[in-house]
Amino acid sequence: MPYELENRLVIGVASSAMFDLGESDAIFREHGEEEYRRYQEKNVDNPLQPGVAFHFVRRLLSLNDLSDATDPLVEVVLLSRNDPDTGLRVMKSIAHHGLGMTRAVFLQGRSPYRYIPAFNISLFLSANRSDVVEAIGLGFPAGVVLDSKFDDDPQDQEVRIAFDFDGVIVDDESESVMQGKDLAAFHEHEAKNVMRPHNPGPLSEFLRKVNTIQSIELAKKRAEPAYSPRLRVSIVTARNAPSHERALNTLKSWGVMVNDGFFLGGVEKRRVLQVLRPHIFFDDQAGHLSGAATVVPSVHVPFGVTNI
Repeated sequence: MPYELENRLVIGVASSAMFDLGESDAIFREHGEEEYRRYQEKNVDNPLQPGVAFHFVRRLLSLNDLSDATDPLVEVVLLSRNDPDTGLRVMKSIAHHGLGMTRAVFLQGRSPYRYIPAFNISLFLSANRSDVVEAIGLGFPAGVVLDSKFDDDPQDQEVRIAFDFDGVIVDDESESVMQGKDLAAFHEHEAKNVMRPHNPGPLSEFLRKVNTIQSIELAKKRAEPAYSPRLRVSIVTARNAPSHERALNTLKSWGVMVNDGFFLGGVEKRRVLQVLRPHIFFDDQAGHLSGAATVVPSVHVPFGVTNI
């Protein structure tokens, strides 16, 4: 029987998102492919250090203890521009760090995002902006991992995921009104359409799959009252009243719940994020991310009107 992916949360990650490749990339840029190959072969047993998405991925994989070992809830697939030979160091680093990742795609010098549908991937993370932009252009769920501050408290067992709303969870219909007119027109548009759900955005399916795992945790808590759910989802958006209502109605119509909602009305997101401390934060606007990346691991989703 083939290994089915449809009922799992599948994440695709580039090695540039998982590990610190600064030294390796410098060798490639300054000395070319042959020297890069020699460098990777020489250091094949020298584990790469964690990158921006490492701790998020590790924590997400830890949720597989909620299911049978042969039927994991979360699958993470490495999608790499390396060839299998130079990618060996990445796979050895994954094993060294004890990450439950066994599946990989190596495409020598070619963009791996076209394989997102083949693996039923709900989120592709890479530090390669052009790969992500092209993936988004094809309607695939993807984000650019930014150079961000990250740390990891081993005593902290939660997995905290934070999303902007417009252009990330939903499409850019309302954002287009905001960008094309003004804040008053935006609020008027949202009030007029308060009961009409938004169309899904690039990471809507990722949120749905995350919510499925949250439902499993809630069922476990009902059966075992001492259990404390680990997966926590927050919306951190520049929306405020009255436009918050359509956002909440949309999530409800999808059958999706979130734990926290921050409707900031222009207050800098960094102020909330440095207290919330998500293990990853997604936003479509570079202006919001410039501050966010100084306090939490941040991902740019280059979708919609704000990225034209």
